[in-house]
Amino acid sequence: MTAAPNLGAVTAVRGSVVDVVFAGPLPPIYSVLHAGPKHEIIIEVLAQRDARHVRGIALTPTQGLARGMVVTDTGGPLKAPVGKAILSRMFDVFGNPIDRQPAPAEVQWRSVHRPPPPLERRSTKSEVFETGIKVIDILVPLERGGKAGLFGGAGVGKTVLLTEMIHNMIGHQQGVSIFCGIGERCREGEELYREMKAAGVLPNMVMVFGQMNEPPGSRFRVGHTALTMAEYFRDDEHRDVLLLIDNIFRFIQAGMEVSGLLGQMPSRLGYQPTMGTELSGLEERIANTDTGAITSIQAVYVPADDFTDPAAVHTFAHLSASIVLSRKRASEGLFPAIDPLQSSSKMATPGIVGERHYALAQEIRRTLAQYGELKDIIAMLGLEQLSPEDRRVVVRARLLERFLTQPFFATEQFTGLTGKLVSLPDALDGCERILHDEYKDYPERSLYMIGAISEAKGKPQGAPAATPAQSEGKTGAAVAAQSAAKPKSKDHPDHQTENQPKPAPEPKTKTDPKPAPPTPVPVAPAPPLPAVTPPGQPPVAKDAHAA
Repeated sequence: MTAAPNLGAVTAVRGSVVDVVFAGPLPPIYSVLHAGPKHEIIIEVLAQRDARHVRGIALTPTQGLARGMVVTDTGGPLKAPVGKAILSRMFDVFGNPIDRQPAPAEVQWRSVHRPPPPLERRSTKSEVFETGIKVIDILVPLERGGKAGLFGGAGVGKTVLLTEMIHNMIGHQQGVSIFCGIGERCREGEELYREMKAAGVLPNMVMVFGQMNEPPGSRFRVGHTALTMAEYFRDDEHRDVLLLIDNIFRFIQAGMEVSGLLGQMPSRLGYQPTMGTELSGLEERIANTDTGAITSIQAVYVPADDFTDPAAVHTFAHLSASIVLSRKRASEGLFPAIDPLQSSSKMATPGIVGERHYALAQEIRRTLAQYGELKDIIAMLGLEQLSPEDRRVVVRARLLERFLTQPFFATEQFTGLTGKLVSLPDALDGCERILHDEYKDYPERSLYMIGAISEAKGKPQGAPAATPAQSEGKTGAAVAAQSAAKPKSKDHPDHQTENQPKPAPEPKTKTDPKPAPPTPVPVAPAPPLPAVTPPGQPPVAKDAHAA
């Protein structure tokens, strides 16, 4: 005999916050309640106010909800579908399919609120996870089974870089890929689904979306739904999982909205006081175990490009690699706009990547750092005022900046450039040859937006070294040759050439050093001046011509 449902009634509705009164036992925290004529309004209990009242957050729009409406306690938490049948499908936070196909059969439903794996089950093995993107594989290597973050403000290329990583890695990924969209644009989810289907990689992929049109409660829980699916493939299927999250800041932002709606006192900059606990509860579930690994790549929006923002600071602590995107490099056309000096990775050690890789990465950072220090001198005094060694550093740095750019498969339709996938040995070889000055006589344009370094040989070497959005003008070997061939000023002592006759020197006399008064230029030689007649004597007779 089925027990009678636990029923309650709505007592207050304030936005997404709903207060419910129960005559019987109160539902536990995280219990799901249903309301509305068709049970279409879903509420999650977050607080028990007293012996009869609970307060919850609505995971769906509360349109049509009113005081006095009947509320049904489901007796359990929010659940997500797991199983092989969810592959190649797209779901919302409740596990409902949103790809216009029937619901999958033969699936299990598990609670989205699960503890992180205990320490004795975690793995400590470190292995590099190649992406095919030069600047990441060389300077910020990712860890297989680790967490990497793409930090940047609005419009610097976080989603594009994440999409490119999906394209490059999902074909080589032997396990399952799960994409979780939190609070981002709906069109990006549709475009990603279409692109993955066209690429033929959808059979090993699952997508979960709670985009920006959803209520804050839905955006706050969609990450837990995706992690529940990832944990099934790691623990039950013993497969490696690639988890891509766009954007983890929207998860924190949704928690801030929920906290404000519940009336909690905000902390610094308006964030919820429990932000650290909520973020840890999500991030710590992403871990390597003895049965499999979850490798996570997360886009992190940085408000107003302020990396001291509490959301960015708390996220930094959970990551093994931090990839910082620079607005300045994006404005110069250097894509991917990754700042090599601010980005870091715990994998960039000699014991993991090898001595040669580590030494090259350190030399690249040192060269780019020296170039950054010399930019002010170049802007004020010019390149000619640098020492020969500093000029060579500038040439290497500018060539490295151009070589570390790369055309993406995700942007082919916008740029017209074919995407490139570069292996780590080819990327290391190119940087090493640039540091050894093998390409000092090449124009900078020949290394811009190429794949391997061998592609630079097919470009014209006589072309001007024009690069995107140059701020200091042309530099490098091409600039040195250009300045050497530039004609010198007229005041320069070496200005005269063999084909240019020297002008005759102006006549100068020792007796009359002062300049003569200005007189009209005569056409013919002037006649001699007449003799002066002494006073008292008759003037000398003149002929008619002398008058």
